[in-house]
Amino acid sequence: MYPQNTPRVPAQRAVEVHQPTPITPAVPVPAPVVPVQPATAPTVASVVLPDGRIVTGYAVSPVQPEPISAKPVVSRAAVNVALGGVGFLAVCGGLLLLTTFITALTALITQLITLAAVLFGGFIAVQVLTASRHSGGGTTVNIRKAVIKRNHFHR
Repeated sequence: MYPQNTPRVPAQRAVEVHQPTPITPAVPVPAPVVPVQPATAPTVASVVLPDGRIVTGYAVSPVQPEPISAKPVVSRAAVNVALGGVGFLAVCGGLLLLTTFITALTALITQLITLAAVLFGGFIAVQVLTASRHSGGGTTVNIRKAVIKRNHFHR
């Protein structure tokens, strides 16, 4: 092994350097510019000022203001409120039908439960009444005059 005072040197490795390859962006080719000749040359106007100077320039047409759009007969807010009211009425109608359906379903279930109780009660009553009329295997005890003396039963 190494002596205690000798520093340890790690093993040298080969260093690899990777350089990224630049990507050249695709430059769109500009369309060729073709000079466009006006269809007709604008007219040149000359004005003679009172002091004798002449001013030459192109005639400028006056700027036309944009036409004012006519206001609609009904405002958009009124239309939106009306449409909202129609939607609300449609929802309320659906809710009314839903509550009516739930009420009818509850009544149907109540009637079915009542019918089941009546049928089951009738079945039990028939069983009890037919069992008391039947005397095939039962024991009959007739008690006539009985005397009870000192906690003893005598016949």
